[in-house]
Amino acid sequence: MTVKSEAAKGTLTYSRMRGMVAILIVASWILNHHFIPCSPEVQSILKISQPQEPELMNANPSPPPSPSQQINLGPSSNPHAKPSDFHFLKVIGKGSFGKVLLARHKAEEVFYAVKVLQKKAILKKKEEKHIMSERNVLLKNVKHPFLVGLHFSFQTADKLYFVLDYINGGELFYHLQRERCFLEPRARFYAAEIASALGYLHSLNIVYRDLKPENILLDSQGHIVLTDFGLCKENIEHNSTTSTFCGTPEYLAPEVLHKQPYDRTVDWWCLGAVLYEMLYGLPPFYSRNTAEMYDNILNKPLQLKPNITNSARHLLESLLQKDRTQRLGAQDDFMEIKSHVFFSLINWDDLINKKITPPFNPNVSGPSDLRHFDPEFTEEPVPNSIGKSPDSSLVTASVKEAAEAFLGFSYAPPTDSFL
Repeated sequence: MTVKSEAAKGTLTYSRMRGMVAILIVASWILNHHFIPCSPEVQSILKISQPQEPELMNANPSPPPSPSQQINLGPSSNPHAKPSDFHFLKVIGKGSFGKVLLARHKAEEVFYAVKVLQKKAILKKKEEKHIMSERNVLLKNVKHPFLVGLHFSFQTADKLYFVLDYINGGELFYHLQRERCFLEPRARFYAAEIASALGYLHSLNIVYRDLKPENILLDSQGHIVLTDFGLCKENIEHNSTTSTFCGTPEYLAPEVLHKQPYDRTVDWWCLGAVLYEMLYGLPPFYSRNTAEMYDNILNKPLQLKPNITNSARHLLESLLQKDRTQRLGAQDDFMEIKSHVFFSLINWDDLINKKITPPFNPNVSGPSDLRHFDPEFTEEPVPNSIGKSPDSSLVTASVKEAAEAFLGFSYAPPTDSFL
């Protein structure tokens, strides 16, 4: 699956890892420990993804930007919420920027997942663009059934708050670990809902880039909900490309490893990798040795055991095509995936309207049923500071600077749509 280490818990989502963190941890470990001899091509990949200390990158680092130099991250809007509006009940996720908490809105008596981020930590790691990108993508997702929705966002002087749909059926990763692999009808159902979500993002010119079982949740009925949009790339129109090296090692497409420009088809490669994992229990080209795994992705032919149908075999071969120009979805994007024979049993209208009964029911008894969350999170005490605004007399200059950096973060839909 994904790399497991203490450092790897630094992401902030329902899931354990953010792809970019995964890349940096793996590359750094391999280079520093001389893991195995590997080809110059793979050595180049590992070096390009190795993190560097700021003082090594720049012998004369510039001072931190003043508030006036910070990027204006969007038009400001009047916040409609504050921390004291919520009862914060349980920690359900955590990372280097803060925590995700189960919270109940006091007035509405509705449960939400509230993602609470520390501004100073975000600024220190220069992640404000990714945070705002996630917020921008969330704003566009509200009406799609298989994408987690943002209800509203707000901020205090030192924290950002995303008020999200509360999804408690567990990560696909969690269920896959328990059952090792899924039967083909179940894998087909999940793959269809995932493809529908990716197709919708692509229609908005957004490339997701970090599809993996940890970022795929099940809701209380067993439908897919895609989450964590921190690595999304906006404004990628048809035939447009980008070149940022990011993702999670097991699911990286060859063109990303080659550091070549890539396009929307990177998401269809990842769909193939996740479908393969659902059917076989491990990602394609997997190796515990990450350098070897990179070499497999770049050079090893796809090997499929004979225990799947011909249509599943053909779909995997078409999605896991190393040449992105020949990959399924390269010409007509989601329409090519929809029309593949593997999905001939799927009524796409029924799917999008949730009229197809999920093949598995998480059987949660209600919002307080946390059986599918890691006890590592849920047993942690809720910090008192989460639900409080800082005392204005105690707000330091650095906190004020952080506040200036996130102008435009606060968002609330028209009042009648959520009250």
